[in-house]
Order: sequence, then structure tokens, then C-alpha cells
Amino acid sequence: MSFEFFISSRYLKSRQKQAFISLITLLSIAGVAIGVMALIVVIAVMAGFESDMKTRILGVESHVVLMRYGGDFTDYHHALDEIKQIRGVESATPFIYSQIMLRSQTGLSGAMLRGIDSESAGQVIKILDQGMLERMARPSAENPANGGADNIPGVILGKELAHTLGVGQGEVVYLILPTGMVSPIGHMPAMKRFKVAGIFESGIYDYDGSLVYIQMEEAQKMLRMEGAVTGIEIYVNDIYRAKELGRQIVQKLGDSYWARDWTQMNQTLFSALKLEKTVMFIILTLIILVAAFNIAGALIMMVMEKTKDIAILKAMGATNRHIRRIFVYKGLIIGLFGTVLGEILGLSLCAILKRYKFIELPSEIYYITTLPVQIEMLDVIFIALAAMAICYVATLYPAHQASKLNPAEAFRYG
Repeated sequence: MSFEFFISSRYLKSRQKQAFISLITLLSIAGVAIGVMALIVVIAVMAGFESDMKTRILGVESHVVLMRYGGDFTDYHHALDEIKQIRGVESATPFIYSQIMLRSQTGLSGAMLRGIDSESAGQVIKILDQGMLERMARPSAENPANGGADNIPGVILGKELAHTLGVGQGEVVYLILPTGMVSPIGHMPAMKRFKVAGIFESGIYDYDGSLVYIQMEEAQKMLRMEGAVTGIEIYVNDIYRAKELGRQIVQKLGDSYWARDWTQMNQTLFSALKLEKTVMFIILTLIILVAAFNIAGALIMMVMEKTKDIAILKAMGATNRHIRRIFVYKGLIIGLFGTVLGEILGLSLCAILKRYKFIELPSEIYYITTLPVQIEMLDVIFIALAAMAICYVATLYPAHQASKLNPAEAFRYG
């Protein structure tokens, strides 16, 4: 142990002549601890919110969407075979995309139509279970007594959309396309009857209130796209390599194709979450900054109290550098105590919130009912380093003032 660290630790443990200095030291430790604890909890909640949002979005959307310049393409079978050969791609499925209207006996609503392949869609769109897809792909007879002449194809609706239409599983809805036919009485929209084969819930209102899934062959017939699709949805084994794999797919298939990964499709949302996380970090760091001012104040008052001690140390051969280190070490010890205490309290509170979920959120406002908590060790380490850096900066001025003390002046007026 260096003598600077030994003396600084003795100063920390010894009783001060002025109890006010000791009180400031305790308040400094408490301030750093509260700031670190608040930072850990808030950043963990925001990381949990981002992770939960990402999971819900990727339950509905694919990791990469491949489309072709100029609109629909018919050679999608060849493209599917080429895509599945790329390392890192787990599965791929074609889709058709269009805007429609839905009508039931009690409601009317606009919606986004997705024509999907029931055999491969479940490997990419995780929100759809196999039972829903099988019921959607298997037409049902409205009246089995007539020999099954009135076979009705299936449709899968979002929970909020089904609520708006007032329908449940097994009930009938009508899909209406604005592009219909011209009749003697004018333009007539195309309309077809479907039976609700399933209702999914992603937890995100934009999806649950607008998405409609039907069998791809039915979508091709209604949209007059026989043999063509809008694009291909791709599922990869590493979501953070989705952009790179998208570039590889385009390079392999040619420049007539373009690909977007999940970060590009949701860039606005994730950019907003990242900005909010950064702003919260800056705001809550001010708590630690206030505690650092307390550390600086306590060290300045200690320099005034330990004038004789500093003079004696200099008379015994201590240099200005040694004196600076003594007070820097003391400030860092205070910061270390506060940081460690804050880390313990923050991680403990996060563990409690994650396990017991006693803070409930109103489901009418938020899509989640409890605070999501996800502790990322890189965030915890960065918070600790930031707190220690602030405490270190707070010690520089008092330590510099102590090192400038003239021993002769101290003995004369001390």
C-alpha cells in the first residue's frame, strides 16, 4: 500500500473536527449511490422495453423482405431456392400485399391484406401458429348437406380488427377490393366471403388492428396476380446480420431486386427508443454530478482542516504530486463506495421488479401490463465507469489547491 493511499484511507476513517465535513461525505456517498441506482433501473427498464418491442415486432414481421423493382415478379420459385442456399438463412416464404376493406354484419374497416403460403409462413411469421394456418388453408363448407358446394376459404384477423368488426372465430366476413369490375351500372368493387379461421394477438395495436392473412392462392385470384407475388419474407438465424444477409441475397439474385431488413423497416421507432435512452442517461447523470459537487466541497473543507498535516508531510519530503494523490484517492474512495452501493441497490431493485412485477401499467394505454426489465452488463459497467469518472474530475481542484499549500505559511498561521 502506498503511503498516499494509507493516509487518505486514515482521513476517511478518522473523526473530523467538524462533524459537518463527515455529514457531507456521507451525503456524497448517498448521492452517488442514488444516482447510480436510478440510472441502472431506468436503463434496464428501457432496455427491457426495447427488447420486448423487438420481440413483438419480429413475431409479425420477417427479418428481411426481398422485393423486385418494377412491382410483382413471377420467378419467385427460383429466387426462393437461391435464398435458401445462403448460409445464415433459415427459411423464406412468398407473400402478397394489398389494401382492402373488410365488412361484417356489424362493422366495416380498412385493412392490410397479406396473402401467405400456409406451408412455409409459420416458419417466418412466428405469431401465427400451425393450427390457424391449417384452418385457413382448408376451406369449410357453409352447408355440408349440399355436398360442400359452398366452400368458404379461411382468413386470420388481428384481435383489434376482429373486435372492430364484431366477429369471432368461425364467423363470416367479406373482403372488398377497390379494384373490381365495370358493370352496366358503373364500377363495382370485387367482394368475396371468408370464414374467420383464427385471431392473432401481437400486442401492438398497429398490427392487431390492420393485418389480415389469407391463403396466397386466394389473394392471387382476387388481385388477378396468377403466378406472381409481391415479395419474399426471409427469416435468418442472427437478426443482427440481417442487413448483411440482405446485401448477399441482392448480390446473388441481381440488381433488379432490393432488400430491407427489420431495422430499416422500423428505423423511426428504434431511433426514437435509442434517443430516449440517451437523454434519460444524460438527465439522471446530473444526480451523480450533484453528488460530485458534494465530494469537491467536502475535500475543500478537509484541505482547510488538514493544513498543518499537509505542512508536516511537505516538511518530511512529500512532493506536490504526493499531496494531490492523497486527496484524489480520498475522493475516489468516496465515489467507489457510492458506486458499489448504487450498483448493489440498482441490481437488487431490477431483480425484484423482474420477479414480482408489482408495478402494473393500465392495459388501455400501454401494450404491456408490467415494467419490462432487462439488465445488460455493458450498461452496468458503463454507468459505473461514468460515475467514477465524474467523481475523479470532482477531486482535481481540491487536490490541486492542497498541493499548492506553502508549509511555512501553514506553520505561521496554522
